[in-house]
Amino acid sequence: MKSHFDNPLVEQRELLAGKRVLELDDRAIIRITGSDRHEWLNAMLSQRLDKLVAGASAEALHLDAQGRIEQDFQLIEDGDSTWLICYSANASKLLRWFDMVIFRGKVEVADASGDFAVVASFGHPIADAAKGNASSLVWQDPWMAEPVGSVRYADASGREPWPLYLNLVAKHELASVLAQYGQAGSLAFDALRVAAHRPWQPNEIDDKTLPHELDWLASAVHLSKGCYRGQEAVAKVHNLGHPPRRIVMLHLDGSADLDAAVGDTVWQGERELGRITTIGQHFELGPIALAVVARTADDSVEWQVRSASNENAHPVSATAQTIVPPTAGAAAGIREKRSGLLG
Repeated sequence: MKSHFDNPLVEQRELLAGKRVLELDDRAIIRITGSDRHEWLNAMLSQRLDKLVAGASAEALHLDAQGRIEQDFQLIEDGDSTWLICYSANASKLLRWFDMVIFRGKVEVADASGDFAVVASFGHPIADAAKGNASSLVWQDPWMAEPVGSVRYADASGREPWPLYLNLVAKHELASVLAQYGQAGSLAFDALRVAAHRPWQPNEIDDKTLPHELDWLASAVHLSKGCYRGQEAVAKVHNLGHPPRRIVMLHLDGSADLDAAVGDTVWQGERELGRITTIGQHFELGPIALAVVARTADDSVEWQVRSASNENAHPVSATAQTIVPPTAGAAAGIREKRSGLLG
């Protein structure tokens, strides 16, 4: 993605106002057809998908056996097909995996990335989204909505708006859509996402990431659906333990001409806490970042961000805004504990 087209601060405002759009050219599109597709997806992914109806959209995670995130999916149902939007670097591996696990079900999987582009808009879908059987092929982000069948660890009042739509646009119509709305770049998108506390692949995901650490249970995990790979680990951490890490938002010191970058390390005194995963210059909040840090980090004291690429660079001071609290998890019996029935 191009970083910017004009002033990124102006792009942010106009994205939120619905005056600009953003082509997400690092996304792939997979089309799934067949009468067994909903049950098949429901058995593999973290969200409840067996009751998808035409016009619905959902978010789901593909986890490994230890409950670690391998892939985030945005799903659109049109009545004839289920459309999956995913990170394009993983698409070939996913298509091979899907072919291996179809077995005897009435399911067909095809790569539709050559036919469609993914265009992000804010506040409303774009008029030129491709038409499915029942509706436009548009995904509405559930991040700001109340969790369904799940839980949110964070205090949702502490985040900025994130009214995101992902629109599937036919490739032959893409140029006219982009010209009609005007474009924004990745700097504007990332700044708005940081302010909304919204995790995104690939930024916030590494080979150890649990959905609990990013508050991703809220929009992408159903805690009482049937079995899927990683379910036992998800339930164990949520009910009996705490995620070892957690996401926070950092307010960075912007008083001097100092830079921080993705991958820089976050410190509390001489203790390394974690790393910056996304950074942005927000049009109202100033320099901000998402970081994944140790669960036990103290959010009430000043932190430092140290450059990962230049050991002589001056550290940047930062204050943390809690997203996932250190107490997240250990939810088993919480109702009884609160009522005093358990010691």
